[in-house]
Amino acid sequence: METSGGIQASLSGRYATALFELARDGKAIDAVEASLGRVRAALDQSDDFARLTTNPLLSRINAGKGVAAAADVIDVDDTTKKFLGVLAQNRRLGELPAIIRSFRALAANHRGETTAEVVSAHPLTDDQVDALKDQLRARVGRDVSVDLSVDPSLLGGLVVKIGSQMIDSSIKTRLNTLAHAMKG
Repeated sequence: METSGGIQASLSGRYATALFELARDGKAIDAVEASLGRVRAALDQSDDFARLTTNPLLSRINAGKGVAAAADVIDVDDTTKKFLGVLAQNRRLGELPAIIRSFRALAANHRGETTAEVVSAHPLTDDQVDALKDQLRARVGRDVSVDLSVDPSLLGGLVVKIGSQMIDSSIKTRLNTLAHAMKG
């Protein structure tokens, strides 16, 4: 499991830590985490929003206006909206995926949970996520929060990373292993 000190070593980790401390002090960890989940979904589902966060030609002012408008549409809390504005002003919107991962790890650690990064070929249903959490809880012996993302190139299956441990049951990896074995 990543420690708070390890998270703070990276630029995205320092931003995530600052946001976490604001959320903790404002008793808004759950609200910010839910808002960041909506931001993550918007990054995955909206090419326009993803471009907004990574376009180096966009001025700080226009990036700030764009992200503020997007924040209203995806219904984020005030703390997260202000934080997105700071990222736009500092030209750090491109760090959002890493910041969100680090924030989730900090929030999970705060709750006494372990965080698992889960990549699937297709979005998982709520029932599938619950079943996965149960299996991971049995494996690691404590509650597990999951950071979900989708990578269609996996074809099927999952890649799960908990700390430094990786469980790769993707069809892509199985096919690559089979192809390698057949070469001899």
